[in-house]
Amino acid sequence: MWSRRFTVLAVSASCIGSSSGAEVASNQNPVRKVVTMLQSMQKKVEEEGEKEKDLYERFMCYCKSGTGDLSASISAAQEKIPQVTSAIEAAEGKLAQTKEDL
Repeated sequence: MWSRRFTVLAVSASCIGSSSGAEVASNQNPVRKVVTMLQSMQKKVEEEGEKEKDLYERFMCYCKSGTGDLSASISAAQEKIPQVTSAIEAAEGKLAQTKEDL
């Protein structure tokens, strides 16, 4: 009896790859439905894994190249600080002069 059950399971397991995951008919046995569902889940997980791998590679590329870009932007902003400060002081002086003239 035990060997007969094992044989039935072995035969049903060998038939796993014979049909696609989209074929879920109402006359299939419950084991086949579960196997089909597991196959479709495996396919989805593999696709999600590929997407995650791509996103990770893009993020790592940004981390490697983004540091140089940010450093350049910071240094350019620090060079611009004295120019902006002098422009503000000149505008404040002009404002004071205009108020005094009124």
